[in-house]
Amino acid sequence: QVIKVYSEDDTSRALEVPSDITARDVCQLLILKNHYIDDHSWTLFEQLTHMGLGRAIEDHELVMEVQSNWVMEEENKLYFRKNYAKYEFFKNPLGFFPDHMICFPSETNAAVSHSGILQMFLSSSTYPEIHGYLHAKEPGKKSWKKLYFLLRRSGLYFSTKGTSKEPRHLQFFCEFSNSDMYMSLTGKKISGAPTNYGFCFKPNKSGGTRDLKQLCADDEQSRTCWMTAIRLLKYGMQLYQNYMQPYQGRSGCSPLNVTPMRSISENSLVAMDFSGHRSRIIENPTEALSVAVEEGLAWRRRGCLRLNSHGSPIAMSNMGMSIHRSQSWFHHKISREEAQRLILQHGLVDGVFLVRDSQSNPKTFVLSLSHGLKIKHFQIVPLEDDGKLFYTLDDGHTRFTDLIQLVEFYQVNKGVLPCKLKHYCTRNAL
Repeated sequence: QVIKVYSEDDTSRALEVPSDITARDVCQLLILKNHYIDDHSWTLFEQLTHMGLGRAIEDHELVMEVQSNWVMEEENKLYFRKNYAKYEFFKNPLGFFPDHMICFPSETNAAVSHSGILQMFLSSSTYPEIHGYLHAKEPGKKSWKKLYFLLRRSGLYFSTKGTSKEPRHLQFFCEFSNSDMYMSLTGKKISGAPTNYGFCFKPNKSGGTRDLKQLCADDEQSRTCWMTAIRLLKYGMQLYQNYMQPYQGRSGCSPLNVTPMRSISENSLVAMDFSGHRSRIIENPTEALSVAVEEGLAWRRRGCLRLNSHGSPIAMSNMGMSIHRSQSWFHHKISREEAQRLILQHGLVDGVFLVRDSQSNPKTFVLSLSHGLKIKHFQIVPLEDDGKLFYTLDDGHTRFTDLIQLVEFYQVNKGVLPCKLKHYCTRNAL
């Protein structure tokens, strides 16, 4: 079988694969072919272009089964990109299941730990109830109706009488074994939804919009809670196994007998001092940070001197102003809406970020950052002092000679930001 996989810049690659290949197998194949580092966040996405819908294909799903549900005349695509939020709920349940949306079985102690919440989601006997208001598109109509919904192990229900949970007032909405859940990529454009936080259920063997069960939340936190709880309900322990054993290969070992590329983590890196006759490991984190900053400044000074031997001071200052353009986290001339869409695609995990040109002020830049399931934008302002140009996020209290230095600082220090910069959004090419 041949599949075509796209990257974020819409370049594509055709792969010849066996019929029983999983989404994780495809990701691993592309990681090896492109020499990427496997940090377990690479994901295969399905995009139904005609319907304006998309979803992350679960690691264990068979890719050919996904494609078998496509309608031939529609331009549906498979995308390969990072999704940092794929298993984030296993690490941080607090951010995914707010207290006002979750209700535990009556026999359970009210003070359930957050690890206990996940155990209940993965249990076959108990299941926390998710409840709250959602907008539902009425079948065969363009109108939407706000209803009180409840998610239980048997499916999704809505109340016909306010917030009543009595069985006689509950009406079945849908179950999930024969359908897939998608996120709306077009917001209000195609379906006329009241907000931009739409999601829906599409029967496996259906190609028409008339069979979609469309819903819409009031905010991102609510949509994330509903969609995460439904994923856990549908796949249960399989998701946990995907998370705990990210890749075992098609026969329990690495594909093509290639040693897996190591994953870079803070624990695998050490600070070294090479200034003396012998190298040494720097144990003190404060000393390590100061050495790193000094090395960075020395590197910039050497770079400027090399340039200056062939050019003028003006050329040197221009180099300082444009050095950021070579960085993967910098996106030239993209709009606020494009930045938000790109961050959303990478997953609303604390610390996902990018830097872009400001549209309102051509001389400034904007840091777009995900925190608390929201995307926030911070203006990076250039300052001139004694003939030198600096960049700042905090009205000049902390100054940086270029954007690279600024990003590196906030990757280590939170400073005025709500969290450190952790994962950058990039446009990958295959």
